[in-house]
Amino acid sequence: MAAVSSRLPAFPWDRLEPFKATAAAHPDGIVDLSVGTPVDPVPELIQGALVAAADSPGYPTVWGTPELRDAISGWVETRLGAKAVGHRNVLPVVGSKELVAWLPTQLGLGAGDKVAYPRLAYPTYEVGARLCGAEPVVYDDPTELDPAGVRLLWLNSPSNPTGKVLPKEELIRIVAWARRHEILVFSDECYLELGWEAEPVSVLHEDVCGASYKGLVAVHSLSKRSNLAGYRAAFLAGDPAVLGELLEIRKHGGMMTPAPVQAATVVALGDDAHVQEQRERYAARRSALRAALEAHGFRIEHSEASLYLWATRDEPCWDTVAHLAELGILVAPGDFYGEAGRQFVRVAFTATDERVAAAVKRLGG
Repeated sequence: MAAVSSRLPAFPWDRLEPFKATAAAHPDGIVDLSVGTPVDPVPELIQGALVAAADSPGYPTVWGTPELRDAISGWVETRLGAKAVGHRNVLPVVGSKELVAWLPTQLGLGAGDKVAYPRLAYPTYEVGARLCGAEPVVYDDPTELDPAGVRLLWLNSPSNPTGKVLPKEELIRIVAWARRHEILVFSDECYLELGWEAEPVSVLHEDVCGASYKGLVAVHSLSKRSNLAGYRAAFLAGDPAVLGELLEIRKHGGMMTPAPVQAATVVALGDDAHVQEQRERYAARRSALRAALEAHGFRIEHSEASLYLWATRDEPCWDTVAHLAELGILVAPGDFYGEAGRQFVRVAFTATDERVAAAVKRLGG
C-alpha cells in the first residue's frame, strides 16, 4: 500500500485546513467557496424515483437497466448532437471521479505509456496516470505534443478550474490529430450544461466526430446539473469497442451503479425543467460574486462556463487564500490545478443564496 500511495501527490485539500479554520472563526461563519459541492435540494421528482426503487434486494448490473441505457442514449442524441447512439455506445459509471482515477489502469496502461491532460486541470487526471505507473504529461495545445507513447488524451471543456470552453473548430482539429496518431480521446464534459458566455460542444457532436465514435469517449455526470453528487451518477458515451472492453473489466470488478440510483438517473435525464431552474440559481450567484470580486480588485479570466470563477489579484495564490480567509471566505488555491495556476484562485458559486450574499457583503467592506 505504501508503494502505491508513494506514487501520488499529497492530497491537496489537506493543505487548506488551516485557512478553513481561519474562515470558520468569522463572527458570521464561513462562506465555503472552495470545493464546489452542490448545496441545493435534489429535485423532488428524482427523490421520488429513488424512493420508488428502494426495494431493490438483487444485484444491479454494471451495464445498467435497458431503461437507463435508453435514457442515456436518448439524452446523448438530443443534448449532444450525436447520431445513431445505441446501447453499445453508453456505459453508466459510479461517479466520474472513480472513472477518471481508474481509467488508465482499466485500459491496461503502465510504464512507458503517457497520459496527457491540460496544464491547468482537475488533479485526478494525474492521479490516474500515477496509479497505473504511466507518465503524466501536460499540454497547452495537445497537437503540439510528441505523440509517441501517448495512449490516452484527456480533454476538458468546459474546464475545471478555469471555465474555458474549447470552440467546435478546436475540437475538430484535435480529434483529427488524435485519430491520425491513434490516440484514444476521453473528453470530460461534466460541466457542458453550464455554459454562460459560450456554448460548450461535445466531441460526440456530429460536426466534430464526423458521425463516427472511433477513438472517442465523452464523460458526463449528473452531480452538477441535477445536484446528484451524493448519488454518484455518471456515464460514458462513445466508441463501442472501448466501452465494451471497459464493461467486461468493470463486471469483474463489481463496479455497479446502485439500482435506485439507476432509476433516479432515468428520471433526471428525462426532465429539463429542474436543470433550467438550477442554471438560474447558479447564474444569479455567479453574477453577484463576479461583480463583488471585481470591485474588490480581482481580475476574472476565462470563466465562460462551469461552476467557478478563475480569479487573480496578481499575487501568490496562497496570499489570496489567506486574505479571503480573514474575511471568512474559503477558496481553492490555483496551484491545486497545476503550477500555471500559482497566481489564481478558483471561486465556486455553489454556496446557498444566503452564503453568497454574505460573501458579497464582506468583499464590499
